[in-house]
Amino acid sequence: MKKYGIMFFIVSLLLPLGLASCSESDDTFDEFADWQERNEAYFSGVYEQARNNADGTWKVIRNYSLEDTIPADYYDYIVVEVLKEGEGSGCPMYSDSVMVNYRGRLIPSASYADGYVFDESYQGEYNPETAMPSTFYVGEMVDGFATALQHMHIGDRWRVYIPYQLGYGTTGNGSSIPGYSTLIFDMELMAYFRAGTTPVPWGVAERRWTFE
Repeated sequence: MKKYGIMFFIVSLLLPLGLASCSESDDTFDEFADWQERNEAYFSGVYEQARNNADGTWKVIRNYSLEDTIPADYYDYIVVEVLKEGEGSGCPMYSDSVMVNYRGRLIPSASYADGYVFDESYQGEYNPETAMPSTFYVGEMVDGFATALQHMHIGDRWRVYIPYQLGYGTTGNGSSIPGYSTLIFDMELMAYFRAGTTPVPWGVAERRWTFE
């Protein structure tokens, strides 16, 4: 009994040291330290940059679901950097389906200088001729993503900055998107389908078409 008691005592002393060592070497812990403050400061900076830019390469767009009569703060908007202007006319509506090439990432960090990529429809350097767009319903997207889509024309390629309030909020989404995350999407609208029209595979669809 005394032998086991001594062993238990030694193990109980070493266990906290082992746990502390794991915590200190855990990159995830350091990666997301002060995550809320960092994300709020990052988006606020991008928002101010867009507001001060007058050459048309930046847009500030109000959340589609927020009534015009309700006062808005900076986090009630998405920020758009226009990478390429499309030639299509008209925009998708909330009830439409869309075909989009996209890459979603978090804000830059120590481990990911360009931001951790949490989702994408293409890999490597973006090439619209070889990328296979994803098809989904506008209404099932987070508010920020849905807001962007409802202002895009076919062929528009945007870099969209979404505050966490219009993304996955304070809880995040799964293990790859922590709560309070600003979402950054490079996205190009390739086609859209009006409600009641069945989307077809990209290989069948004519490029950059609107399906009424």
